Amino acid sequence: MRADRLLSLLLLLQTRGRMTAQDLADELEVSVRTVYRDVESLGAAGVPVYADRGPTGGYQLLDGYRTRLTGLTSDEAGTLFLAGMPGPAAELGLGSVMAAAQLKLRASLPGELADRADRVRERFHLDAPGWFRGDEPTPHLATVADAVWNGRQVELRYRRWKAPREVTRTLHPLGVVLKAGRWYLVAATATRTTAYRVSNILDAELLDEPAERPGDFELAGFWRDWTERYERSVYTATATVRMTAAALERMGYVFPPEMSRVARAEAGEPDETGWLVTRVPIESVRHGHIELLKLGAEAEVLDPPELRECFVATARGLASTYLPPTSPAEA
Repeated sequence: MRADRLLSLLLLLQTRGRMTAQDLADELEVSVRTVYRDVESLGAAGVPVYADRGPTGGYQLLDGYRTRLTGLTSDEAGTLFLAGMPGPAAELGLGSVMAAAQLKLRASLPGELADRADRVRERFHLDAPGWFRGDEPTPHLATVADAVWNGRQVELRYRRWKAPREVTRTLHPLGVVLKAGRWYLVAATATRTTAYRVSNILDAELLDEPAERPGDFELAGFWRDWTERYERSVYTATATVRMTAAALERMGYVFPPEMSRVARAEAGEPDETGWLVTRVPIESVRHGHIELLKLGAEAEVLDPPELRECFVATARGLASTYLPPTSPAEA
């Protein structure tokens, strides 16, 4: 464990430059005293690490010092190749770059680790998009990625869901995200930072003006918060539904995650017949009607009344379609 920690400390200094003992301790999840001992051990082993004193000081490596890629475990070596996504890389125009990087990394590994990496690549494949979803056309993805990478503003003509449908925006690009096979541009205007679906970009022009990037912006954290806010904002209403315990279990497979999550959290205990009452978030009456039809006769809408009426009308329509006409004698 200590050898792994020493290597991690060395790689942190090599990739990030000067770091304080407290920063290193936080990253390595050890005490500051342990960092002091580890730095002394690196120095004794011939690693040129030195300390600058004072409030802006810290540890850093001698300029120009680089360690070779050593100390990889077999699992770590395999994971590096498992993380490669040739499809998205090609969409960004980086397919050949990734292939070249993997070839160089493969050539640098010792025989046993190289064999392990080859086995992982042969046996595991990452397919990011969900089922029954074709590729979205993203002709302007390269322009967007160029703007993000080079820190330049971009002017977009964008199609959105509300009026006016087409808008033009001058944006400060901050990052690109691949979510379930869909590309999104995270960008800022003078008033807000949000995400734009790249397939909805009708035209994109790279501008000469530099983009402004907030010093405290962190892409992964923003995306996590933004997706949570987006999911909450979509479901503006709630349906009270009586359903079987089996239907509640099935919701996790056929419903959007937020709908099934809330339904599980709000579910009461099943009665002696196996039915229970829960709340299900919906976007609208029409959306709730379409989604809850997936549960068939194992669900009964109790509220709101207009949604229940939709199911009454659907049941009558299905009955007239599938049931034989009732004879006067039977009536």
